[in-house]
Amino acid sequence: MSEAPRVRLQRSVVGLGTLAAVGAVLFIGASAYFSMTRYIAPDEFAIRQVNFGPGKGVQNTIIGPGLQVVIPGYERLHVFPRDLQVLDLNTNDESVSHGDIDEDYTRVDAIRIQTSDGFQVTVDVTVMYRVTDPYLVLTRVGPGKLYEDSVVRKFADQFLRKSFGPLAAEDFYVDWKRMEAEKVARDDLTKELATWGLTVWGVVVRDYAYDERFQHQIEARKIADQRTYKNQAETLREQRLQEKNTKVANMQRQVEQLRGEGDLAVRRLKADADLYHREQVAMGSRAVALAQADSARMERDALESAGASNIVGLEMAEALRGTQVIVISTTGPGATNPLELDKLVGGW
Repeated sequence: MSEAPRVRLQRSVVGLGTLAAVGAVLFIGASAYFSMTRYIAPDEFAIRQVNFGPGKGVQNTIIGPGLQVVIPGYERLHVFPRDLQVLDLNTNDESVSHGDIDEDYTRVDAIRIQTSDGFQVTVDVTVMYRVTDPYLVLTRVGPGKLYEDSVVRKFADQFLRKSFGPLAAEDFYVDWKRMEAEKVARDDLTKELATWGLTVWGVVVRDYAYDERFQHQIEARKIADQRTYKNQAETLREQRLQEKNTKVANMQRQVEQLRGEGDLAVRRLKADADLYHREQVAMGSRAVALAQADSARMERDALESAGASNIVGLEMAEALRGTQVIVISTTGPGATNPLELDKLVGGW
């Protein structure tokens, strides 16, 4: 082999060796990076556990989000969620829409509660909580999500049975009784979970269902109650209708009575007015008659009094003033000579 190809071959071998060394270094570095680091997400926190050495044991220091160095075999990080967790005790998962919180959502079967009157009631409950003390959770419960079944589900089942068990089956229909039992269970669960490093945000009883035997019984009873209420409502309606008709009839009679009284009052007023008119007309006619009688009497008295003949003569003379020719009988019985005024005046 000539010198030039040998040199080129040596250079190729050297180059391949360099690339292999670089690759090995990168591989070792990547392996060390991934094996010796742990990323804590913003919605997480962690507790460090040292396996041996002077600081052996669980460290009571909360590690926040970010990239943390972990020495394999020497120590370990226990990561817990710090956002809201949902435990859904629900038999029918399709009835629940939990959107984008699948990683923080856990579903288990609903609780079957024995009521005080011997019936079974299936209760769907949602428990919302958060991990607030990961050190307490790790040391009292353990790593991972053991707290869901060992603490949250266990005590939720216990306190719900304790608070709802004394109720009768029909009490679930009464809002205030159901809500009071729900509040008791929530308060008891809040106190208990606080000792395990957990904080309860809410306990919501979303639904409940009776067993088939009681369901038929309660439905029949409710139908009977509704029929009774319907009959009572119809009876009350008839009573109210009768009362209304009676009041309307009484009011109509009162109206007719008032109308009759008004008509009678009008007739009385008209009669009084007519009587008053006739009395006034009679009084006026009487006054006129009396005045006329008095005038005639006064005239008669005047004519009968002394000197009345002179008045008549003067009036006669006034009547004859300007008369040119008077034809009268001057002979025979009752003859009168108008020129003999003394005789004429004396005859009145």
